[in-house]
Parts: sequence; C-alpha cells; structure tokens
Amino acid sequence: MSPENNRELTLEELAEIERKFDPEMAFRNTGKILTLIVSVLLVAMSVYHIYASGFGTIRELLHRGIYLSFTLGLVFILFSWRKSVSDSEVVPSAWYRFNGIPIIDILFAIAAVGSALYLPLLPSELVASRVGNPSSVDILWGSALLLLTLEATRRSVGPTLPIIALVFIAFALFGPYAPGALKHGGTSWLGLINHLYMTNQGIYGIAIGVMAQYVFLFILFGVLATRIGLGQLFIDLAMVLAGRYSGGPAKVAIFSSAFMGTISGSSIANTVTTGALTIPAMKKVGYPARFSAAVEATSSTGGQITPPILGAAAFIMVEYLEIPLRDILAAALFPALLHYIGIFIMVHLEAKKLGLKGLDAKELPKAAVVLRQHWLSVIPLAILVYLILTGRTPDFAAVYGIIACIVVGFLNPVNRLKLIDLWDAFVLGAKNTLAVGAAAATVGVVVGVVTLTGVGFRLGFVVVQTATELGDLVGTIWPLSYFTVTQWALFFSLVLIAVACIIMGAGIPTTATYIILVAVAAPALAQLQVQPLVSHFFVFYYGVLADITPPVALAAYAAAGIAGSNPFQTGNTAFRLGIAKALVPFIFVYSPSLLLVADGFTWLEFSITFTGALIGIGAIGSAFTGYFIATLSTWERWYIGLVALLFVAPGLITMGIGFALLSPVFISQLRKRKLERAVA
Repeated sequence: MSPENNRELTLEELAEIERKFDPEMAFRNTGKILTLIVSVLLVAMSVYHIYASGFGTIRELLHRGIYLSFTLGLVFILFSWRKSVSDSEVVPSAWYRFNGIPIIDILFAIAAVGSALYLPLLPSELVASRVGNPSSVDILWGSALLLLTLEATRRSVGPTLPIIALVFIAFALFGPYAPGALKHGGTSWLGLINHLYMTNQGIYGIAIGVMAQYVFLFILFGVLATRIGLGQLFIDLAMVLAGRYSGGPAKVAIFSSAFMGTISGSSIANTVTTGALTIPAMKKVGYPARFSAAVEATSSTGGQITPPILGAAAFIMVEYLEIPLRDILAAALFPALLHYIGIFIMVHLEAKKLGLKGLDAKELPKAAVVLRQHWLSVIPLAILVYLILTGRTPDFAAVYGIIACIVVGFLNPVNRLKLIDLWDAFVLGAKNTLAVGAAAATVGVVVGVVTLTGVGFRLGFVVVQTATELGDLVGTIWPLSYFTVTQWALFFSLVLIAVACIIMGAGIPTTATYIILVAVAAPALAQLQVQPLVSHFFVFYYGVLADITPPVALAAYAAAGIAGSNPFQTGNTAFRLGIAKALVPFIFVYSPSLLLVADGFTWLEFSITFTGALIGIGAIGSAFTGYFIATLSTWERWYIGLVALLFVAPGLITMGIGFALLSPVFISQLRKRKLERAVA
C-alpha cells in the first residue's frame, strides 16, 4: 500500500499485518478436524481457569502444571516449527501429516503435556521427599520439559529468549570457567534439573504462577470486553473528545489507545485495533504517513503502562513485592499520564507547525448516541476496578469481570452476545495467552539459574562497580564535579540498566524482559538505596520502550504496515514521540513521590515533582518538534533540550534555574510570533 493511499484496510489485511509483526499471533492453519479439537481444548482452557480461580480449590503446583500443559501442548499444534513455511506449502495429504500439521508436532505436544503434568500429579509428600534427590524418571521428565519449553518459546516468540536461557544454562553448568566476579562453583545436569523442575524456583516458579492465576483471566476479560462493545465505545469517545481540534485524528489516536490500554496489554494488538481507524484519518488531514504510524504505535505502547492491567507486569509486582494490586495501579497512574501528555504535546505542536485542522462535525459521532448505544459495556470494567480498589484479589476481580461481560453481552441489544460469539471469545482469549505463557516458562528457567547461582547479585555488583568507575572519571571534570561520586554512580547505573532493558526487550515480550532484568537491576539499585517499587517500575518502563525502539520496534513496524510508511523511519519517529517515557523513569527514581505509594510520599513533593515533570516533558517535546509558539531555530532546539534535563530531578531550585534559562527563548519566541503575524 502506498503512502498516499488513505483507504481503511479490511479485517483480513489487518489480521495479516498483526500476524506478520507479532510472532505471538502467527498461528498456522489446520484442517477441519484438528481445528475443532483445538477449539474445544481452548474453550476448556478458558472454562477451567474461570472455575479454578473463581470457584475451585486446586493446589498451586497442580494448577500451574495444568496451565503449562495446555500452553505447551497447544503451542506445538498452532505454531509452525519454521516461520518461513507458509500454509500454502503444507501438504495435508502427506503420510507424515495429520490434518495439515506434521505428526512429529503432535508427538511433541503429547510429550509436553506429559512432562508438564508428571510432577504436579504426584502426591505432594512424594514430591517434597524427592527435592534434592530426584529419581532417574524425574530427571528424564524434567529434561524433556526443559527442552520442549525452549522449543515452544522459539516457535511462538522467536529465538532470542531461548538463546538467553541457553546462555544462562551454560553459565550454571560451567561456572568455574566464568570470568571475574561471575565465577562460581557450577552445578551438574542433575542439580540443574532438580532446581528448575523439582522446586518452585524454576519452570513452575512465579512467572508461570502469575500467568495461570491472573494474566490468563485478564487477557480473556479484555477479549470479552472488546467483543461486547467497550473497545468501540473507547474509540467513539476519543473521536468525540478530540476529533474536532487541531490535528484531531492524532489526538483521537492518543485518547483511544489510552482507553484501549485499560483492557489490552498488547502493544501490537492495540496498534492494529485503533490504528485501522486513526492512521488513515491522520493521513487524510495532512500528517505524513510515518508520523501518523508513529503516533499510533507510541500511543498503543502506552497501553502496557496504563492501569488497571499493565500487561502482566502488575501481577508480577504483586508477587515479588507482596503489596496489594491497588497500590501498584496507584503507582502507575501518573507516570502513564505523563507519557500520554508528552505525546499529546508533540502531536499538538506538530499540528500547529503544519497548520493542520481537525475533523468536520459531520465526520464525528454524537456523544449522546455513543453513550446510549454502548454505556452497558462499561459495567464490567467498573466492576473489575471497584473490586480491585476494595481489596479483592486480582483473580477474583477478573472472574467477576468476565461474568459481568457475559451477562451484559447477553442483555445488550446493540452488541448482543450469542453463544457462538462466547465460544469464539473463549477460543481467542486462550489463544492470545499461549506465546506469553511459553515465554513465562522460559523466563522461569532464567530466574531459576539466577537463584541457583546468585548471578543476580554478581551482575548487580558489576553494574554498580562499572557505574562507580565512570562516576570517578566524570567527577574530575568541572562543573560535573559539583555532584558526588555516589550521585554519578546512581545515574550511570540507571543508564546501563536502561540500555540493557531496551536491548533485551528487542523482540522479547515485555513481561519476560521485566522479570529477567529485575533479577539484575533490583540488587544493583538496592545497593544504591533505590526503593524496590521504584526499581521494578524503572525496569518495566524501559522494557516497554523496546516496542518503539529500532531496530526491532514491533509496534512501530505494525503501524507502518497500516500507514504504508518506511518501518525504520516510523520507529525513529515513534521513539522521538515516546521520549517522555524515557525520561519519566529517571524522574521517579530521583523523586519517588511520583509513584504516590513510595516510601516518604508527601503531596507537596508530589506537586513539585509532577509540575516539574510536565514542564520538562513540554520542553523536550518542543525541542524535538521544532516548534513552541513559533518555529524554533536549531540553536533554540538544542538549548531547550539541554535545559529540559534540569527537570529530570524536579525541585524548587532546579525548576527556578530552568525557568530562568528558558526565559530568553520564550521572549525570542514571542517576538518571532509577532513578526510572523505582521508579515501574514
């Protein structure tokens, strides 16, 4: 599709774009018999999780094992062993295939189910007695599960995460040969399998536990909520709120993606869902194709940091930090708001610079009609949020949110839910969890090696030592010597961890990146007196940023596919638009009050921090856009960008200095605007 083409894509074209740029959605076609069998299994998976979390009492290891068996078994059926093998190349009638897929994949699926269920089906007392002294059968099943997990993750997510897991496994086995501070005593294959398979520190650890207990239900809730009309309500409300203003469709993209982010934790799914409408509309009013795609990608990526779902990270934080989900959601609120404000500022300034108008009134939906048609769809989300805020567990809230979706769907005369629609929603909801579930199991392998070898603290020590050496070097340079070595060590540690998060996040699910990096970042930042909640949010934010950071900016590439723009240029523009997200983590490290529930919180400090952050983000946006109240010269853009860094650590003194330094540019801009008006 050429950049000049502003037509809306068909559902089939959008599905193909999502499949192309999101490996987690690249399901292969199967024959009719296998399609029916898989559909039944996916529905059974959904029904089981609703029952287990809402009404049943199933012991932890068995629940995790059942979830893992469903996940790995279905991955081998639904994901091809090689992405380059298209459906047209499949020969259904070949002797080595059943209903369109290789028989070997069916055998892999059966082996995955068996290895995932072997240990959980044993009596608890027997499992406890074998920890530290596994039998030969235990080692055999554990080795099979480890290898099958790595292959399932490679198929559904890509090779990067399994390669990282293999590096960690090699590190565990060959510890005596590791360099410097990373050297350790090593372990045997038996010891490795014992830790990764027989204990809750490996494959059956926190990552799979959170997926089984919380994330599955919230993904299913998002699918059902969208099906009953909540997604359409969000898009229509965004049109009503922002469509008429300067550069309206771009602002619609921001609002609609923020709204959709409350029920969707997937950057790419959000991009495709809302971008199908907003990207052609942005191009129609005059935005360049790459800018249109970048706005949608950056806004959609913000869905992963928007309460109440936050992808899966919120639930991981609940388990790691042992604090209520409502505290996590409160901490996420204002950083997410700053992200969207940053995009909004740049979009508005770009529209002013290009002289763009909003949409005509006849192109906008009527608020009264939108609310009358879709107000019922808000009820499940309201119930979900209410239950979380009143202290109910996340899984309890999700189950009753799902039940509310079903009830509302059957009662809603506009988006009536039929039994076949409910069946399809259960199928799609379970399907959407498979890749991230396989990734969670592989993350369990990495985390297991970290706990077995203590490499997290070793890597943390290396990070802090490197940062301290850089601080010593920089501290000798005037006027940088004004700051202490400890302050420079913290700054460089944050930079190193941020870069590691972005690199790790290239092509890896955000949740996986977050869990792995927290194992390294938390010890490093703890040595520098950073609060655990702040450490977790810092790592999480930079993991999310990878979705719009070239060269592997998957959300930006998906948006480019809709816009017909250059993917790499779109990724660069998206990163520029998301620069606020890159600054916000530094802000809440230096001023944790932005997270509301951090230790030492006061409303005065929060007000100063939030105000300073707004000014800093606005200044950065102006510098990158090249426009304030008039066009900025090159030196003004560089000057404003550098001064904006003063607001990274907001305080009355730094804000005062920042205002004083920005004043000359502001005066210059007023004169330039007056001159431009006089010429016009």
